[in-house]
Amino acid sequence: MTPPPASLLHGPLLEQAAAFSGNALLLSGPARVGKRAAALAIAGAHNCSGTRGMYGEGCGVCPSCRALAAGAHPDLLIVEPRTTTSTGKAARRRVIPVGAVLAARDKSHEYETHVYEFLEVRPTFRRRVVVVDGAEYLGPEAANALLKLVEEPPHGALFVFLAEDRRSVLPTIQSRSARLDVTPVPDRAVERGLAGLGEDADPALVAFAAGRAGVLEAREAVRAALADAAEFSGALAGGLLAALEAAERLEKRWDATWHPEALRFTWRERPPHERARADTALSALEDALAAYASPSLSFQVFALRLREAFGLEG
Repeated sequence: MTPPPASLLHGPLLEQAAAFSGNALLLSGPARVGKRAAALAIAGAHNCSGTRGMYGEGCGVCPSCRALAAGAHPDLLIVEPRTTTSTGKAARRRVIPVGAVLAARDKSHEYETHVYEFLEVRPTFRRRVVVVDGAEYLGPEAANALLKLVEEPPHGALFVFLAEDRRSVLPTIQSRSARLDVTPVPDRAVERGLAGLGEDADPALVAFAAGRAGVLEAREAVRAALADAAEFSGALAGGLLAALEAAERLEKRWDATWHPEALRFTWRERPPHERARADTALSALEDALAAYASPSLSFQVFALRLREAFGLEG
């Protein structure tokens, strides 16, 4: 799904980063604020061969910009924490291991392309860019393996580290990076982002986004999660059977990325003590799912705990 142009949302930040001539940038800001979109725009700006936009962003029509838009840019590598174990189960601890950097250390072949090998190749366009999405999850070995590359990047490569809280990034990475904050944008900017995508303003989506531009990249998934959360929350008041049936439907549609936040958004106007109890119930559900407990039973218990939290158990 095509995101809105980063220049519509983070133009001033992009202007600073597009002119950056150093080796490493550290972009920090809340989850889904638009850090990744900004990083991709930076990669595009540093490889664009056309006429740049007002914030230094890529032209959008040169071969490099077209490759970036197609999601197949030869000079871009995105490194993320592993999300599954070697057996295919969800990883309980997010980490970027040294195997992401060195092919010889990637014993279970978790990463298709490794940073060292990627940077050995000369850029197809102007500059190879490595985006580390989740720099706070870099293990010490991985960070140490990156240091020489960051200090003396082959062929003038650029590293862009992304983190929710820069204080959680290893000091060795922080000290070698220029730091920029990616902050929530005004609601009006989110509305302009939707307009740039050819969509009308969506008050519920804008309110849910709360200035986090990255939400627009998954807007259809967010809308679905908001609808499911509203349906489930409404069913809780319809009696025990209705609540359990709604829990079964929610289990089948569950998206661990968006449903928890959508549920909290749906409860935002409830009294503080009810929200606190509901948050506890939701956290217990997430813990149970992470521990591979029975999903069906976990969602049923969740529904019962919410009815109790909202005073509906009678």
